[in-house]
Formats: sequence, structure tokens, C-alpha cells
Amino acid sequence: MSTAFPTSSLAPRRRLTRDQRRLQLIETAWRLARDEGADALTLGRLAEQAGVAKPVAYDHFGTRNGLLAALYEDFDRRQTAAMHAALAASGPTLIDKAGVIADAYVDCALAQGRELAGVAAALEGSAELEAVKRACRDAFVDQCREALAPFSTRAPSTVSLLGAIGAADALSYAAAAGELDPSDARGELQAVFEAVVERASRA
Repeated sequence: MSTAFPTSSLAPRRRLTRDQRRLQLIETAWRLARDEGADALTLGRLAEQAGVAKPVAYDHFGTRNGLLAALYEDFDRRQTAAMHAALAASGPTLIDKAGVIADAYVDCALAQGRELAGVAAALEGSAELEAVKRACRDAFVDQCREALAPFSTRAPSTVSLLGAIGAADALSYAAAAGELDPSDARGELQAVFEAVVERASRA
């Protein structure tokens, strides 16, 4: 014979704030991308996996592209925070700073694995991706310029830093895909950023 417990004895379910709910949805979306691939990232599937009603997912992201753009921004925020903390704790030389930038870029891509590549591929050509990538790129350029400027008579140019970012994307994605040893990717990328400073000094 089963025993019925009075409702008052059960702990009330805690209601998440809007920010907490968004974080839960993003974490669920990353897990879904890892387990089933970026093609599974629909708002309906996300709502099902997160245990919420479908309108909740639509309220936070609007469209599938909105969800994918939010994941890209989430990756960039974590990458930026990790690099900022590492730069603050690093040694004072150019080798130290260039090494930190390279390590942070590659390590963040490795931590996210192939999910990020799938998200970017799913968004390729969309207005959402172009806007998000431009904002993330500009913030990263500013962060790199600030870290590297003390080692050159002139601050590194935007053109040189954009070229370095292209190399960073290629090397980090190749490392995440298992095509490159991560240490080789980090070393090559460090050399790229050191070369950016040397080029600025010769300008």
C-alpha cells in the first residue's frame, strides 16, 4: 500500500530568473550540439531537452539562427574572459603575452570541440553570423592590440591583427578536429602574434 505524502512536505521548485533560464538553455544547447550535432539545434528540440515549454525557447532566442548566434557569442565571452585573466597573470615579455593569446585561443576551441565548428557552419552566410562575428572580431582585435602595443614603437595594425585571427581560427579548428597537435598549433600561433609586433616595429 503506497503512502501519500502531503504536498506541504515537498520542497517547492525554485523558479529560475530570466538570466538563469537563458544560461540553462545555452548549456543544454551545447550539450545537444555535442551529442547530436548542430543539425539537432532547433528551438523545439532545445525546449524538450531543457524541460521547458517551446514558447520559452522562442522568447529567449526568437529563431534558430538567434540560438546559434547566442552560442557563438557565449563561446566568445568565455574565450575573452579566459584570455583577460591569463594576460593579467602572465609574465611581462612579448613571448609571455603572445603565448597567452595563442594558448587561450586554441584551448577555448579545444574545450568546445567540434560543436563550435558545427554552429559556425550552420550559420554560415546568415546576417546573424556576420554581425556576431564582426563584433567578436573587433573586440578581440582591441584586446590583442592592447596586450601587444607595449612591445612595439607603433601599435599593431588592424590588418595585421585580422590576418593573425585568420591564422588563429584555422589552427585552433584544426587542433580541435585532431588534424594538428595542440602544442604545435599553440606554438605556430604564438609565432604569428610575435611577427605581428615585429612588423609593427619596422613600419
